Amino acid sequence: MIDAFDLDGRVAVVTGGGRGIGKAIALELAAAGAAVVPTARTTAEVDAVAEEIESSDGTAMAADADVTDPDAVSAVIDRTEAEFGGIDIVVNNAGFNPDDALGRPEEISTESLENVLEVNLSGAFEVTTAAAESLLESDDGSVINIASVGGLVGLPRQHPYVASKHGLVGLTKSMALDWAPEVRVNAVAPGYVSTELTEELEANDQLRQSILDRTPLERFASPEEIAGPVVFLASDAASYVTGECLAADGGWTAR
Repeated sequence: MIDAFDLDGRVAVVTGGGRGIGKAIALELAAAGAAVVPTARTTAEVDAVAEEIESSDGTAMAADADVTDPDAVSAVIDRTEAEFGGIDIVVNNAGFNPDDALGRPEEISTESLENVLEVNLSGAFEVTTAAAESLLESDDGSVINIASVGGLVGLPRQHPYVASKHGLVGLTKSMALDWAPEVRVNAVAPGYVSTELTEELEANDQLRQSILDRTPLERFASPEEIAGPVVFLASDAASYVTGECLAADGGWTAR
């Protein structure tokens, strides 16, 4: 059964792959044997991830791109196919939750809503459909969308983010139906994870404690604890799993 987790010979594109959860996913996919293309807007970050993979005898190619730019996305897909001959795995991790999209519904502008939807939802659709030909031709095609507990339940004052992640879970299910049996499409819904993006939140004792009180495991996750489920869903160990959203949330949605 251990062999079922082996990703040797497969090629993975990871968006938002320069830091945090995306970086952990890129490193773990590479450790499982995949050739990995970490992509993000910041060139230095994805270069560093690719170098870290290669320093551990893995195979990687850094690619900087904005998922909201169709031409940049197409260029990454074309480069990956030219370098490795195809794409087997797409991990849509790029996403954000900016300050101007936080607050009561009447406080949030339509522009803020659209900006979040463009990155978190439309960006995932853009990348996945750009890679569609490779995925459908692969014998091991797999898409993993990084959603959130906010894609399964409501979160106060995070309306654009919650809408985008609910949409991503819905997209996962509908795409799984259209692309079966050739490509499996699944999602992972993390709870609160210790990354650069949550440093301020963790530093606020009151907010941090409110999250811990709501989380049965009573702690934030590490990025690696989200990468593990992604490797599982990308591998043959999950060969009969599609259209699912795996909550890696410390029990948040069990309440």
